[in-house]
Amino acid sequence: MKILICDDDRDIVSALKIYLSAEGYDILIAHDGAEAVDTVRNEDVQLVLLDIMMPRLDGLSATAAIRAEKNIPIILLTAKSEDTDKVVGLTVGADDYVTKPFNPVELCARVKSQLRRYTLLGGMQKSPDRLENGGVSLDDAAKSVTVDGEPVSLTPTEYAILKLLMSEPGRVFSSGTIYERVSGGSPIGSEGAVAVHIRHLREKLEINPSEPRYIKVVWGQGYKFVGGAV
Repeated sequence: MKILICDDDRDIVSALKIYLSAEGYDILIAHDGAEAVDTVRNEDVQLVLLDIMMPRLDGLSATAAIRAEKNIPIILLTAKSEDTDKVVGLTVGADDYVTKPFNPVELCARVKSQLRRYTLLGGMQKSPDRLENGGVSLDDAAKSVTVDGEPVSLTPTEYAILKLLMSEPGRVFSSGTIYERVSGGSPIGSEGAVAVHIRHLREKLEINPSEPRYIKVVWGQGYKFVGGAV
């Protein structure tokens, strides 16, 4: 599998290349957002590691540009001071983020988790399952979602969260549980990321995201899918 590493800090790029090459991945390199977008368009890339602060085209703009064309996983590389940018990054389509200085073991685990989910959602695992509730239909064989018959384009993370919630309608899943089940990562500090993905899902599924029919919050406990009940 090919992974694109994009960061204007060449030392970080070199370190990431060493870690990920040791895991057997083919590595492509870019040093600014514009170069990253061009690489994704011209190469068969399965995952992107993307720094936020870069010249020419920043990581957030590059994320939006890539997501407009591809559903491949995007992991942002962020500084601790970029908390607002983390939220914006998830909103425009990033799947996860790793804070610098990163732990190479954690980073590799997150990369494997995202690639595993992308591979499953990409159709390499065949399943006849279809989940239908209210006006939402999820076809796990075709990896497609429709709302009232209209197709909806979801990122791999959004799809995985929706599938989890629809698999047990009415059950309340905590943010930590959603994060663990979807990413395989630690639930520590995951609540904000899950909230952003849920908000993005609502924007795509709901007629009025501020008054959701399908994905409800249970304050202090988590989220549930209710099949369009008021």
